[in-house]
Formats: sequence, structure tokens, C-alpha cells
Amino acid sequence: MTTKENKPIYGGQAVVEGVMFGGRHHYVTAVRRKDNSIDYLRLPRTSQPFVASLKKIPFIRGIAAIIEASANGSKHLNFSTERYDIDPNDDDTIAEQETSKLALWLGVAAIGVISFLFGKFLFTLIPVFLAEMVKPIFPGDTAQVLIEGLFKLLLLLAYIYFVSLTPLIKRVFQYHGAEHKVINCFESGKELTVENVQASSRLHYRCGSSFMLFTVVVGVFIYLFVPTDPLWVRVLNRLALIPVVLGISFEVLQFTNKLRDIPVLRYLGYPGLWLQLLTTKEPDDSQVEVAILSFNELLKMEKETEAAKLQGEIV
Repeated sequence: MTTKENKPIYGGQAVVEGVMFGGRHHYVTAVRRKDNSIDYLRLPRTSQPFVASLKKIPFIRGIAAIIEASANGSKHLNFSTERYDIDPNDDDTIAEQETSKLALWLGVAAIGVISFLFGKFLFTLIPVFLAEMVKPIFPGDTAQVLIEGLFKLLLLLAYIYFVSLTPLIKRVFQYHGAEHKVINCFESGKELTVENVQASSRLHYRCGSSFMLFTVVVGVFIYLFVPTDPLWVRVLNRLALIPVVLGISFEVLQFTNKLRDIPVLRYLGYPGLWLQLLTTKEPDDSQVEVAILSFNELLKMEKETEAAKLQGEIV
């Protein structure tokens, strides 16, 4: 896939005190340690032939991409947490530190695809039971689907808001903003300087946060065509339809990204951008510097690989 300027499309993910970026051939993570040094994790982008084939099939490619991204993202998150130094002079107790680590995983899940499938099960089933509890007030299939969707949206917003209250997650969300700013700056054709990147938007149409919101909206429309009674049937069809919701939501995300330069149709992606107001925060210059270092390292490795391919050194 390419942009209008015929540049490859790059993606990324915020990690602990750093940013991961992925290209056609590599993934690179840059992490700033407490001594101000920068550590890198460089991994080749590999894909099983079967998975690569699935990623070419509409409505199935989204599920394959989520699973692959979840596996790759976990490696980079683990790397960053290993490099995350606990200050021995801090007054935090061991229990508080462990709580921070738990909050970290929950927070990263809110902005990417880490533990996304597990979270999808919870965010699918809990609203079902909540809607069932208020069924005497909101009877009828359509009303139940709509109230279920409302509960799901409120649960998602509350989840993101409360995990963002922890200082550690706030910094992860700042790096998430830095990641988006770098991608937006690059796609606009500007030089990747701290000043240019800071002037770019922290919101992006291809963000995983937008994808999460689309699963809520898409789910409401799909559930209108399946029964809500009895409860056990409702639970089973919700679980069975998770792959369908994910597959369609991925296509909607790709569709809105293609329309973002069309004056009227660009608004289709705005709900996802609004959610990013919660999952991203404005980064400081030092965080932007880390994001730029990570992206530049990826660009360097991508160019070296492309040059080697032209020379016939690799296939």
C-alpha cells in the first residue's frame, strides 16, 4: 500500500518510554532509559505464507492482521518493560509497582491490539448482561440492541478514562501522540524535526483506537439481524459474531482512511478521531525525539533492505 506520494504506509505503537514503528520489512522500537540512553529493538517483519494469504482476503484480512500485530506488539512491549527502570529511591511499594505494571498492560491494550481479543470478549459479554438487567425498562429486540451498544460505548470510554489517570499510562498515551505526530509529519512530506512533528496532529485515521470504536458501531448494526432471546442464544451469537464484527470494522477503518481527503466524506472517520482525544496526549519534546529516532532507524533499515533487494543480495 502506498500514499499519494508513493510512500509506503507505516504504522506504530506506543510502548513504555518509547515507540515502535513497523514498515514493509522491519519493526523498530526505541526506548529512552532513565540514564537518558536510547535502546533499540530491531526485528525483521516476517509472516507465515498462510497468514500472508489471509491478509489479502477482504473481511478476513483484518482478523489476520490483528492476530499478527498482537503477537509482534507483545514482543516490543516486553522489550520496553524490561528496559523500564524502577528507581530504587522511589517510595512506591512492591505492590504499587505491580499495580502500575498491570495498569500498563491495560493502558496499552486501549491504544493498540495487545490482549485485544481477550478484551473483545469482555466488552462483548458484559454489555449483554447489563442490557438484560434493564430489559423490563427497555423491552424489544431493537431497544435491547441499542441499549447494549450504549453500555458497550460507556464501558469503553470509562475503561480508557480510568486507566489514563495513572501517571505511567499518561506517559504511554503521550508516546502514542508522538507516534501519530511522526506519521502525520512524514505523510505530509515535511522534514522530521521536533518542531515540525510537534506542529502535526496527534490524531490519525488508521489508529487502533478508531478501530475499537468502529467495532461498537458495526456491532450494533449486525446485532439488529439476529435474535436477542433467550439470553443463552444472545450470548452465543454475540461470541460467534466477533470475527464478523472485527472483519467488517477493519474494512470500515480502511475505507474511512481512504476518504480522509474528501471534504464531506472525511467526517465518517471523525468518531474514531474523537476517541483518540482520550487515548493520545500531547507529548513533550523529549518524547517526540524518541519517536523520531525510532522512525528514522526504521527508514534506514528499510532503505538498506530495498537496496539489497535491487542488488539481488536478498529476495
